[in-house]
Amino acid sequence: MSMARDMQVSLRLPGRVLFAGPAARLSATAADGGFGILPNHVDFVTALVPSVLLVTEPDGQERVFGIDEGLLVKKGHRVDIAVRRAVEGDDLDSLRETVGRTFAEMEDDERVARAALSRLEADMVRRFSILRRPHP
Repeated sequence: MSMARDMQVSLRLPGRVLFAGPAARLSATAADGGFGILPNHVDFVTALVPSVLLVTEPDGQERVFGIDEGLLVKKGHRVDIAVRRAVEGDDLDSLRETVGRTFAEMEDDERVARAALSRLEADMVRRFSILRRPHP
């Protein structure tokens, strides 16, 4: 493998890509603690826990993300991260408020969707029970 000065990072959510671009460094947290990745780091896979993800771009600018649980795959000069939920913050101070607000909204949306699904399932069971009745 050639020595690289940066790596391509992709942070994906179920419905979209939140970040995709070059990075000089990445810091994340797994179940066994925090870790950092540089471009020539050995390939590996790890599960991520809800935490802060820091991506340092080649120009030195830091991108700060609040993430939910997910998976990180480092292969070659690519780092692919898939998480259930994530938001980008301007800095660590504002990230806590952004995460709290955004994740609460997402939980409300998920609760509404689960309630609608439960109603749909109950209606389907009711309709199947009507079909199973003997007809005179």
